[in-house]
Amino acid sequence: MTNTETWPALAVDSWTDTRKTLHLWLQIVGKMEMVSTPLVNHWWNVTFQVSARGFRTGMMFFEGHPFDAEFDFIDHKFYLRRADGHEVAIALEAKSVAAFYGEVQDALRTLRLRCDIVPSPNEVDPAVPFAEDTEPRPYNASAAQTFWRQLVAVQRTFMIWRAGFAGKDSPTQLFWGSLDLSCVRFSGRGAPKPPPALHVPNLPSWVMDEAESRENFAAGFWAGGSAEGSFYTYAYPEPDGFRSGKVSVGKFDDTLGEWILPYDEVRNSDDPDAMVQAFLNETYGLAADLGNWDRTLLDVDPHRLDAQIYHGADRSPLY
Repeated sequence: MTNTETWPALAVDSWTDTRKTLHLWLQIVGKMEMVSTPLVNHWWNVTFQVSARGFRTGMMFFEGHPFDAEFDFIDHKFYLRRADGHEVAIALEAKSVAAFYGEVQDALRTLRLRCDIVPSPNEVDPAVPFAEDTEPRPYNASAAQTFWRQLVAVQRTFMIWRAGFAGKDSPTQLFWGSLDLSCVRFSGRGAPKPPPALHVPNLPSWVMDEAESRENFAAGFWAGGSAEGSFYTYAYPEPDGFRSGKVSVGKFDDTLGEWILPYDEVRNSDDPDAMVQAFLNETYGLAADLGNWDRTLLDVDPHRLDAQIYHGADRSPLY
């Protein structure tokens, strides 16, 4: 399989309007998840998971009745599903945010579910209430599908990286506020309250306070920062010397306050997986060493049980 098949190209500027549409649709459903699940540290309960067809929520509950939702970028439909087999499908196509919001509300009523959300977006400015956002909006199905395929590739590399850490770390998850796929490692120590500079438009400060309440090293990918999107890493709180450290790939962006690795550099490299792992491991190493993390306890060899699980060069399973 070629790099282009595994790591598809998608210029950020080529699908700006569709991305804005998708971002707001995801916020509607993410807010449903927020009010239908118990709080899990750092908002892990409200995120989307990258699935074999698109982005899905976790299990939600209304009065004890389980349900979930999924954006399917193969059939280009949004599914709202009850655990008893009943479901409603909504077409993903050009339409206003208000139209999609109304269809989701109708689907909830059809399935006898209720999600009382704050009906306006976060982390955007202006934050037009969903029901009032009646402007016709495009939906480029090919671009949406390609973005999902990018995240499938990123998900795999983050899963590989996550396997080398034995401490508290997050799932690889898509945050609907910032529209980034993220994986975070934690030192096990607390962190100071975030300064106002970390707060973002139309987002209560207590949201960021919860998100950054523990010392962490965050890695992620989003459709920004370079022509085809970017991998990023940052440390919170940032240890002295972090941004001036030396790594073999990527560079520190002083404006963003993050290490950045352009997606197109990864896609065009001889070994994309190795480049991503180098970027994640080297920037993590800077943060962990400068921050005095207990790496002898936290870092592990992801292949430590291979001899017990696999046999021979063909890696046939033993267990």
